[in-house]
Amino acid sequence: MITFLISAVKIIILLGVLITIHELGHFMLAKLCKVKVNEFAIGFGPKIWQKQGKETKYTLRLIPLGGYNSMEGEEERSDKEGSFSKASIPKRLAIVVAGATVNILFATIIYFILSATGGTYVSNEIEGLIDGYVAKEAGLESGDKIIEGNGKKINSKKDLKEVIEKTQGKEIEIKIERNGEVLSYSIKPTEVSSKVTGIYLDDKCKIIAVEKGSSSERQGIRANDVLVKVNGTLINGDRNLALQEIGKEGLNIMTFVVKRGNQEVTIELEPDYKSTYYLGVTLKPAEDTFLNRCINGGMQTQEFLLSIVDNLKQLFTGKVGVDQMMGPVGISEVVAKTDGVREFFEMMALISLSLGVTNLLPIPALDGGKILILLVEAIRRKPMNEQTEINIQLAGFAIVIAISLYVTYNDILRIF
Repeated sequence: MITFLISAVKIIILLGVLITIHELGHFMLAKLCKVKVNEFAIGFGPKIWQKQGKETKYTLRLIPLGGYNSMEGEEERSDKEGSFSKASIPKRLAIVVAGATVNILFATIIYFILSATGGTYVSNEIEGLIDGYVAKEAGLESGDKIIEGNGKKINSKKDLKEVIEKTQGKEIEIKIERNGEVLSYSIKPTEVSSKVTGIYLDDKCKIIAVEKGSSSERQGIRANDVLVKVNGTLINGDRNLALQEIGKEGLNIMTFVVKRGNQEVTIELEPDYKSTYYLGVTLKPAEDTFLNRCINGGMQTQEFLLSIVDNLKQLFTGKVGVDQMMGPVGISEVVAKTDGVREFFEMMALISLSLGVTNLLPIPALDGGKILILLVEAIRRKPMNEQTEINIQLAGFAIVIAISLYVTYNDILRIF
């Protein structure tokens, strides 16, 4: 019971904070642009608290899964003073964009703080060399600083990793600094091949997602299957054992037994193989200073922001299916499982970023849909027919609800 209450409190705090700052973004810009806000509400359903301000009524409602600003002239056009519909297009755009912008900025700040306080970054100085890899064979030494790769300046492990990934196993022209002297090397990274099945397991060995185009998808493994046996070994919900069996060398064909509903299905799987390339060096952490921690925070935050863009790209190119998306139920489960303050705030940053970016998608009923309508109005130099705009918003709302129900259904299947 106590665990349930703690989980509920965590979910309410996280959603409450993110919804509040989102709606505050809209609210503050509306006030700044002299647009009247009739009601500022956090949550849906029955009111549990309200206060009438000079112009705006502030309400707290029972269900903490949303919120809204009721602006004069937003839903139905109005000629009254302070009407949203009478404000200039730049002002309306600013008000609409503000909510998502605040969520993205909040996520950026939180993640930067977490990264900067987590330690420093890994530098470009070689600390050690690994036997059997190309760096040692080529003559690189401990203490060397890798300063350039294929013409790109190298300051950190992240920079070096990007250069290696771009070459895909081809030779790299590397410059190193040794005792004040700059030396050049042509090095072909060592290729390491590893098995890839394309399945993602939760802690109980339920398959939560199957990668598009993977061997698992081709052989008919599905999300929500539960892994029972791998190569004859009974898994008993042990994720580490499952990964150990999957990763065994010398097996070109693997046999999976999965539970699907009330049936057990046996599937023979020929795994794909993925090549990864390494120089075979370990790099030294940068000196632990305030500046280096800030640099680390900046680098980690940049990766964090780009990751959501990459995820959207995979969604729209079909590499990730809608069935792998997570809705309120799935998010609540993940939030409930967070361990410690740091992990909780990491999850808050991730959800805030996702909320902000998703809201900017050009889908009617989302902020991005409103932005699109305003841009159309700017191009046409006249407002869209009010009924047409309402119909577009209703259609968008129906699409969003349908996707939400489908995602929630998948969330429930994954949990239970």
